[in-house]
Amino acid sequence: MDQVTIALLLIIVGALLIIIEAFSPGIFMLIPGTIMVLLGVVGIFAPDFLFSWYSPVVGLLLAIPVTIITLKVYQRLGEPEPPTTTVAESLIGKKGVVTVGTEPGTLKGKVKIDSEIWSATSANPISAGKKVMVIHSEGVHVRVEECI
Repeated sequence: MDQVTIALLLIIVGALLIIIEAFSPGIFMLIPGTIMVLLGVVGIFAPDFLFSWYSPVVGLLLAIPVTIITLKVYQRLGEPEPPTTTVAESLIGKKGVVTVGTEPGTLKGKVKIDSEIWSATSANPISAGKKVMVIHSEGVHVRVEECI
């Protein structure tokens, strides 16, 4: 194989690694893919470069900034989000709608609070469709009373 063909193979393999990274982010194929594409481009314009002793050194020197840039891009793309779980105690005082009627002393009732459904009980029966407010919470169920 001649040197230009090897340079083209480097570009093709590097491009494939970049495509793999695009479809499966986080496996860090972008770094070796970018290095291979850059070395391949240089190899096309300076074919003797690929078989010189300093080709691996240049590859390593390119790897450092490419790695840093890739990590910074991933940090920016994957900024932490607040947790999506709801702590039961944070429900006290919130209003919701009864989706399945509540019965005193049972957890058969269901209440929709924001976008979540919670098992519910109440001191008095409350029929479906009524607006309620959470007065107590414990575990995964709440005690509600009808809003007046």
